[in-house]
Formats: sequence, C-alpha cells, structure tokens
Amino acid sequence: MIDIGSLRALAAIEQYRSVIAASEAMGFSPSAVSQQVKKLEREAGFAVLERRGRGVLLTERGVTLAAYGRRILAELEELQSTLLADPAKPSGQLRVVAFSTACRGLVGPLLGKLAATESDLNVSVLAEDPREAVARVANGEADLGLVHNWNSVPLVIPEHLSLEWLCEDIADVLVHSSHPLAGRSGVTPADLVDEQWISTPHGAICNEALLRIFADLGRVPDIKVYDPDFATHIALVEQAAVVALVPRLGRPVLPRDVVAVPVTDPVQARQVGIVHRRTMTASPGIRYVSELLRKIAASGPGEP
Repeated sequence: MIDIGSLRALAAIEQYRSVIAASEAMGFSPSAVSQQVKKLEREAGFAVLERRGRGVLLTERGVTLAAYGRRILAELEELQSTLLADPAKPSGQLRVVAFSTACRGLVGPLLGKLAATESDLNVSVLAEDPREAVARVANGEADLGLVHNWNSVPLVIPEHLSLEWLCEDIADVLVHSSHPLAGRSGVTPADLVDEQWISTPHGAICNEALLRIFADLGRVPDIKVYDPDFATHIALVEQAAVVALVPRLGRPVLPRDVVAVPVTDPVQARQVGIVHRRTMTASPGIRYVSELLRKIAASGPGEP
C-alpha cells in the first residue's frame, strides 16, 4: 500500500525541484522528506529520484508516479472539503494570501466580521503580490487568494484554479495641493509625462501598470523612488517630492495637502477577485469567506 504522505513528498520535490526546498514548503526536515521518498521507493519497487550534480531529478517512473499522486491528493482534498466537512458550520484552518491594499480594504473587514460572529474558522493571512498569490494557491500553500488584474496588465490564472471577480478598483494620481494639476477634474497620460514618480518595485504588477500608461507615448516615467507600501507613496506626495498612482481600495483618508486626481483616456482601473483551487469549490470555509468578501466588496471598498 502506497502511503499518502510519501506521494505528497514526491509531488513537493517535483514542484520545488529539490529535497531541501520541498522540506521547507512542507514544514519538515530534509531527512524526513528523504525518508518518505525511500519508503515510497520500497513500496513501489523502483527508484523515483536520481542524483544530478548537487540536486535531484525525478526518474521517468517517478514523474508518472508524481502525476498520479497529484490527482490522488486533489481528490483527497475535494473529499475532505466536501463530504467530510459540515456544510452548515465552517471550521478549521483557512490560509488566505492577498495583496496589501486588499488586506486593508477587504481582509480587515472580513476578519472583523468573523470575530463578531465567533466563527470556528481560523483564518491566517499573508500579504503577497498577485502573481505570488496565484502561485501559492495553485501549489497548495494557500487556500484562497485575493488578486488584482490591471486593465493594462493581465494576470494569468492556471486552469485548475477558479476565479471570481469581486469589484473594480480605480487608481488616481496623487499630487501635492500646490501642484499645477491639483485643481484639475482629470488628467491624461500626456499631462503626466514630465512628472517625477514614486512606484512599487520593479516587476510588481502596479509598477508595470504605471509603465504601461506611457507606452503609447513612447516615454518611460521618471521614477525617483521605489517602495512597496502605498502609505509611503502618500507620505512622499505630502512632502511635494513626487507624484504617485494609488488605487482607492484600502486607501486611507488623504492628508490635507494631498489631492487625488482621476486619470482618463484611459481610466486606470484593476479588477479585484478571489481565486481558489477547483477542488475546494464546495468547501464550507471557502464558500463562507467568499460570500463575506462579496458583501464587503459590494459595500463599495473602491469608492474614493
């Protein structure tokens, strides 16, 4: 009889490309994962790993066994989240991964509602950029992800994930009250080409969205500061040092000297949604949290 834990270890090694990385993801020691693999090889009667330099590769039979293992683990997850769960009483651990503004604008109210109802659902939260959030949910490191998709930067969702859009989040350009654009009812990309900016780091989706604003103009924005926290963006705008593109979701009340100016032609917007593995669709916890997030999003978290 092949052990489920051994299959899980093999699938993790295939996913993370090494025993050490797989052990870190699973929360075990490398020796414990290696023992699981050796046990699997004894049960299967053939080698599933081979040494290659300092790392390991799955043998041809190991790749086939890992594919079977993933299907079995997915079916087991579906069984545990549906037939073995009480549909009327969500409980247990639910791992949520969300981008930072969603943590403030959606997850914060979610945790407040869960606390008010004294739910038996234990929700843990990790802040990540949407691409990393999708990867964590896809790989089983998280159960539900809050992601965003800029109208200029599409987000790729694997086929085994389910995606539901919750709301649209508009982004404004923030300028100091003394700035010449502060009194405008709206600005276009052409109005912004000569500004000095603060941006999220290179490679982040919000950084790419800022770059795309000027693509049709053949220009690159003059970015003076890179920082992942929009609170820092607001603080530097308040000092009249830079301008910033900041979404409305989770945005605090702006300081007196910071003015939000809408961007037009095109409007800068992103769709905000939730992702989870299709095997978890009938999970009481996923359903309950998703419904709460729908209600919170419907209350207008993206309004200015």
